[in-house]
Amino acid sequence: MKKVLSALLLTVLVLALAACGAKDKDGASKNAAGGKEETTKLVVGASNTPHAVILEKVKPLLKEKGIDLEIETYQDYILPNKDLESGLLDANYFQTIPYLESQIADFGYDFVNAGGIHIEPMGVYSKKYKSLDELPDGATVLMSNSVSDHGRVLEMLEKEGLITLAEGVEKVDAELKDIVDNPKNLKFEPDYEAALMPTLYKNDEGDALLINSNYAIDAGLNPLEDSIAIEESDSPYVNVITVRSGDENNEAIKALVEVLQSDEIQEFILKEWGGSVVPVK
Repeated sequence: MKKVLSALLLTVLVLALAACGAKDKDGASKNAAGGKEETTKLVVGASNTPHAVILEKVKPLLKEKGIDLEIETYQDYILPNKDLESGLLDANYFQTIPYLESQIADFGYDFVNAGGIHIEPMGVYSKKYKSLDELPDGATVLMSNSVSDHGRVLEMLEKEGLITLAEGVEKVDAELKDIVDNPKNLKFEPDYEAALMPTLYKNDEGDALLINSNYAIDAGLNPLEDSIAIEESDSPYVNVITVRSGDENNEAIKALVEVLQSDEIQEFILKEWGGSVVPVK
């Protein structure tokens, strides 16, 4: 009888240990026996600043929802979409709606906008002049080679009275050839990598440069203080969470957008960058 009881107890013990081991390995939901809570891993690609900084603030909030956020940082605007398409990322957070639309048109990506988060106003910078009015006749204006930003830059310069675009042209799609009036005879050089613009500014290149706020902030510039003109906060160039089509309905993605659009994170954005980055909802 003792041998039978010992064998039964040993069998029960082995089965219990095996069950606990399986739960630990698979990350099963917490139960009465005290197993681990189930977590969902979410990999998001982002530019260093402000995107990755904002996501770091979001991490603990998502952790409370059972989501383990992993952030992959990028220095360019090409690889984040390639890695999203390949499945290396679950989402990316770096691009504006017009840029996303141009990427879809150029590369056939099956992506969708899962939600808008913030705006990074484009700024005009100059080491030589303190205002746009001071720009001389024939001044050289440096722009990035990101074609999707050209309409944004030209619309801003038109609002500042420096140029006039042809009637009927969609501002977001405007190109240099659409300029019909250029009273200061500005010379545009749209040949530079967007990430290099702050370096060109610090090296005193050109008479004026157009720099996106994410690159300006990353280089230690304050867009509100260092620019001689800045884009208005009602800009349509909203930075969005981008995902593969269909993933916008994924619960982890929906939670990510919800937290990013929360009052807590929007207040953090305003406080952290003092208006150089503007949250949207």
